[in-house]
Amino acid sequence: MDILKNISEELKIKDWQVKNTVNLLNDGNTIPFISRYRKEATGNLNEGIIRKISELFQYYTDLEKRKESVLKSIEEQGKLTEELKNKILQAKKLSEVEDLYLPYKKRKKTKADIAIENGLEPFAKKLLSEEIENIEQEAQKYINDKVKSVEEVFEGVKYIIGQYFAHNEKIRKILRDDLLKYGRIESNKKKKFIEEKTKYDMYHEFSQEIRKIPNYRVLSINRGEKEGVLSVKLSLEEKYIEKLYKFYLTKYEENNKIIKEGLDYGFKNMLFPSISNEVRNLLTQRAEESSIELFSKNLKELLLTPPLKNKRVLAIDPGYRTGCKVVALDESGKFLENATIYPVPPQNEFEKSEKIVLDFIKKYNLNLIVIGNGTASRETQSFIVDVVKKHNLGLKYIFADESGASVYSASKLAAKEFPDLDVTVRGAISIGRRIQDPLAEFVKIDPKSLGVGQYQHDMNQKLLKEKLENTVEHVVNLVGVNLNTASAALLQYISGITPKLAENIVKYREENGFFKERKELLKVKGFGPKAFEQAAGFLRIFDGNNPLEVTGIHPESYEKTIQLLEYLGFKPEDILNSEKLETLREKLKKYYGENELKKLAEQLEIGEYTLKDIITELQKPGRDLRDELPQPLLYEDVLTFDDLKVGMILQGRVTNITDFGAFVDLGIKENGLIHKSNMSEKYIKHPSEVVSINQIVNVEILDMDKELKRINLKLRG
Repeated sequence: MDILKNISEELKIKDWQVKNTVNLLNDGNTIPFISRYRKEATGNLNEGIIRKISELFQYYTDLEKRKESVLKSIEEQGKLTEELKNKILQAKKLSEVEDLYLPYKKRKKTKADIAIENGLEPFAKKLLSEEIENIEQEAQKYINDKVKSVEEVFEGVKYIIGQYFAHNEKIRKILRDDLLKYGRIESNKKKKFIEEKTKYDMYHEFSQEIRKIPNYRVLSINRGEKEGVLSVKLSLEEKYIEKLYKFYLTKYEENNKIIKEGLDYGFKNMLFPSISNEVRNLLTQRAEESSIELFSKNLKELLLTPPLKNKRVLAIDPGYRTGCKVVALDESGKFLENATIYPVPPQNEFEKSEKIVLDFIKKYNLNLIVIGNGTASRETQSFIVDVVKKHNLGLKYIFADESGASVYSASKLAAKEFPDLDVTVRGAISIGRRIQDPLAEFVKIDPKSLGVGQYQHDMNQKLLKEKLENTVEHVVNLVGVNLNTASAALLQYISGITPKLAENIVKYREENGFFKERKELLKVKGFGPKAFEQAAGFLRIFDGNNPLEVTGIHPESYEKTIQLLEYLGFKPEDILNSEKLETLREKLKKYYGENELKKLAEQLEIGEYTLKDIITELQKPGRDLRDELPQPLLYEDVLTFDDLKVGMILQGRVTNITDFGAFVDLGIKENGLIHKSNMSEKYIKHPSEVVSINQIVNVEILDMDKELKRINLKLRG
């Protein structure tokens, strides 16, 4: 198999793009680096396609190794024909190879294997190929020491025919395809749960076409089965089974009586259970991949939450019995002081709590209040709004999702950052910081704990972990990080930087002060030329020696960038001067067109893609792409569930997206749900077609369930 050609055909890209990408990957280049700084070599392939090339190359390489192993095994058995060898070599899927190998696979001896050993295979083949006038008389010829009666002969032949049928790769493919197209998945509650109310009641006496079942239902049914509540099976109409039998039934009626028994045995005991398992595994795989993809998309949007810059924060982690943990943080997230207040039941120490809050705000000149959205958050909200209004503080507040805060606060990383602070105080710091710089804080927490997934515990954990880590890596490199302020937890996601190298960078910074130039990284222990090549462009240095290092321009392109600036009448330092930058932007507009860009690229002897990226970076030096996204909602008053009415129009923020809808933070304790049917006048397959995490939306309240505190919403334009 030509692996590279196969990949190019599957992804509908050029052969040379695949070849160059694979070579770059094999040379130890990271996917973010290749995507961003090797566009000429790949033909401007994005990270998603490069990652797919990497995955497919690994898959097909493993497939070829498996083919070698299978061919060797069959050859050692003396059963490898030229036809079988060609079929195996031409297979493009692992399932095809395994189907072809199945009859020759070493396994526990079956009843059919024993019957073959006992000399019954010639009779089975005769039954399948020619008319036998007196079958019983023919069967007597096969009675021996091991097979002592005609009944035992027929029984053994039945097993052999059943195994032929179950191991036939053509039959298996047809059944697999028919089950996926025409089969049904059925589930019922087990007997002991029939009278008991469970969360799987909707899946009792449930039946749906396999091709139409939504992914979230597959995962729900799997969970119900795993928990022992549901029994699950696949079914297929008889006409599709009869179609398979026709491949083995002959024109001889007497032969067919025995053949049919063999086919029934093979179908019931081997073929259908095996293919059912395959189809269910395929459904699960598809559902997992879809959910992981959605989780990844939600995570990306969460990580891209715009930071609220220059905010000195009063962060509160609410609680009843143990009180509310309060911390003060400066603009950079540096911890200043903490206290515990009790403005909520059972203590209700309003005056004492008020004094502490006012002292913190005044002492540290705090200008934003962040409240965790967990237990006692709404009572804390009421207390804060009363204090702000009573003293005319003019401050606004925002809720922060607490998901993962407790995970972080109990982690080794948190203990290392704040060895002298209680875990609850660390949690409050995390809540405040995730508003100041969400990306820097969220990377410290296992993505699975951030509350933007669905059915995450039902998924392939290895695949989920890998996908989410890839997403974090993608976002961190997309945004870039400040080399002089980034934590080791953030730096380790930068292209080419390992966790150990990240720690070494922080250590070097602590011992030598801020980096003045990117090339200073080469003085860091373990940081060689390859790591520098992969990482440098994603690291920013503000107030350093080289103005170009506030951009994503790679050091390898500095010379060409300076040539470009000189050609236009500028110096690198001019990009930090607002007036000169504006003039530069005007001059660069000339090269937006394809022809002008091409001419300039030829003149500078640089690739067009690279030149285009340099121009983009020069136009917005120091740019943080998150600043261009919708800013978080800040509140100054209190809204409760009881204030809401059907028909009311509100503004909210999308906090999570699932297969069936999107959850919206309305500034009250309970999130509302926009079902996908209420998102658009047109039919939509998935909510993510219409909304995204952190999107600010206008919604109408359709109905409310006061007992369950549920709010159903409709998206408004």
